[in-house]
Amino acid sequence: MKKNVIILSSSPRKGGNSDILCDQFLKGAQETGHEAEKIFLKEKKIHYCTGCGLCMGNKGTCSQKDDMEEIAKKMTDADVIVMATPVYFYTMAAQMKTLIDRCCAYYTEMKNKEIYFIITAADKSIPDMQRTIESLRGFTVCLDHAVEKGIIYGVGAWDKGDIKKTPAMQEAYDAGKNL
Repeated sequence: MKKNVIILSSSPRKGGNSDILCDQFLKGAQETGHEAEKIFLKEKKIHYCTGCGLCMGNKGTCSQKDDMEEIAKKMTDADVIVMATPVYFYTMAAQMKTLIDRCCAYYTEMKNKEIYFIITAADKSIPDMQRTIESLRGFTVCLDHAVEKGIIYGVGAWDKGDIKKTPAMQEAYDAGKNL
């Protein structure tokens, strides 16, 4: 069955390690006939949530006018959401957290999603990455009937391109291919 896949790349570096893994996932998904798109968050205008609460009384409409409405629509329409982030101080990049916070107006419409996480870090310890995974799960647990399908740990990658020498390259490709 053909799936609609949205890949959210929160790397602040185009071609950074987590972004490279996004490309691998994308390649695998597209080669098997899935409709897949990568959104590079750094290139999008996403304001911080102001906590105004207007979305709660405004039928899920955010008061801010930026790229978030378009991204949220793509997330809502997707069968699969891939959330990719480099790990900074054992948590997600600010670009991903900003996107998550802005989902307040839209998350109740994001139902029945398959979820994949891609994280990259200089640290080689997968157990140390659990803090980051749990912070991402803090969002996905709020989505109705979201099912976590996989995690790609790109550990031991500090410099741009280090990820190319790790098993995470094949794991990301295979995850996209085996949706």
